[in-house]
Amino acid sequence: MQAARGASLTGDHEVDPPARPRSSRARLLAVFGLVAATMYAVDVVSKIIAVDRLTDRPDVQVVGELLVLHLVRNPGAAFSTGTGYTQVFSCLAIVAIVVICYFARRIGSLGWAFAFGFLLAGVAGNLTDRLVRGPGPLRGHVIDFFMLPHWPVFNVADISIDIAAGLILIQVFRGVRLDGTRAAHAPEAQPGTGAE
Repeated sequence: MQAARGASLTGDHEVDPPARPRSSRARLLAVFGLVAATMYAVDVVSKIIAVDRLTDRPDVQVVGELLVLHLVRNPGAAFSTGTGYTQVFSCLAIVAIVVICYFARRIGSLGWAFAFGFLLAGVAGNLTDRLVRGPGPLRGHVIDFFMLPHWPVFNVADISIDIAAGLILIQVFRGVRLDGTRAAHAPEAQPGTGAE
């Protein structure tokens, strides 16, 4: 017996998920851009203030010994590792920004929009220091000023990258792909919740 046009006789034919409307994708890209621009601005402004208020001055205790404002000019990565590879870090950051922007075009969920926005802001924030601060382009030292016990001194850009990593892990554990579809093993979203 012939099945209705477009229907499967066995009922197990996998149907591709409907494409996300352009207006929805535009909104997600707007969220991505807004998050990235906001966090980037916060990072840049906070570093300007930190340099102005903390250079050649004693540390400022915000929450006792738990949170202290302590200015550091870091040529390397976390824990001041790789201090001789500042130019390499700069080039890697440039590549990372290009990759983030390339894949951002495929964002199909709110979670990924926030994750990529925070990630772009963090990478761009620290890259800006390496480009415009001394001792010179691609060799500039990153401004760090938040200090916790037994932890490397960090900045807003680092916080943004950590938030992005957390959001990406959440999306992966939920089985939400970059385009907003769900992996086959992921539980179905409750009606009305979407795969955000």
